[in-house]
Amino acid sequence: MDHTPVDPGTPAARTAPAAGAVTGGARRPKPLRMLWITAAWGACFVAIEWGLRDAPLLWYAALRALVAGGALLALAGVQRRPAPDGPRAWGLITVLGLVNVTVAFAAMFAGVAGGATGTAAVLANAQPLLILLPAWWLYGERLSPRTAVALVVGFAGLVLVAVPGGGGSGAALSLLAAAAVTGGTLLSRRLGGLDLVTATAWHLLLGGAGLVVLAAVVEGAPVIAWTPRFVLSLAFLALVGTAATTVAWFAEARRNRLDTLTTWTFLTPVLGIALAAVVLGERPGGWTAAGLLAVLSAMWVVLRPPHRTNTAAATTPGVPIEGEP
Repeated sequence: MDHTPVDPGTPAARTAPAAGAVTGGARRPKPLRMLWITAAWGACFVAIEWGLRDAPLLWYAALRALVAGGALLALAGVQRRPAPDGPRAWGLITVLGLVNVTVAFAAMFAGVAGGATGTAAVLANAQPLLILLPAWWLYGERLSPRTAVALVVGFAGLVLVAVPGGGGSGAALSLLAAAAVTGGTLLSRRLGGLDLVTATAWHLLLGGAGLVVLAAVVEGAPVIAWTPRFVLSLAFLALVGTAATTVAWFAEARRNRLDTLTTWTFLTPVLGIALAAVVLGERPGGWTAAGLLAVLSAMWVVLRPPHRTNTAAATTPGVPIEGEP
């Protein structure tokens, strides 16, 4: 991939990050960390499908955010982590919560409710394509033609895998969720100087509060069947699929190129589709093998280490992450 320095005359240079923002370094995402993140996110779509049998979608989304944020805030208190300080920090966390939680969760849950789980998992993870232009504009992350083509091929492979299963009315909502998550990833780069666990906790709580207001207006008083299935689905969704993965994802977003990082999310719908087939009985069509081959080929192209002529560049240390657990 192209790591050419930013030309002072480009839009990326004119819109350079504000003081305190952390931009991605030369490090590449940790494979094991990315594998468990994407596996957890893939399982989330099945957990959402299960939980929606016992709770209204917006109230379920709100509970997901509030339980996750509360758990992280409790952890931050036990570890005596510093709270955000100043109007700029709280303003950023509030906007991040509204975008990455209120809008993203509401659209994601509605997308699953309005279409096949596998298709919703694909469209809600269009982040690798949506993030390309903003990452160049805001952070000067230029994209090589090889990487751009690979990302397009990878997404096309996901479409081949999932769309034959039926898009339903949730397709547009799933794309909205992807756009909101993309915005959240871009905003997370601005969390430099803030404790990662505390900031993540408060953005989940504030975003969850927004979901509570939205749920009360749209769905009225919550009617929830607290079955063992619902409790287990909510616990997994909140603690593993949200609290743990969000902290890990924000940590990686603060020190890695966004195109390389978000390419890993191609695995999320692949795993989601596999789980949906096993657990929910959703059978993908005959294009599955071709689609999966396209996805894996695209990931190999994007994630393989680039050839470097400068030895020093290959050993550039990553950007330190303040407050990372």
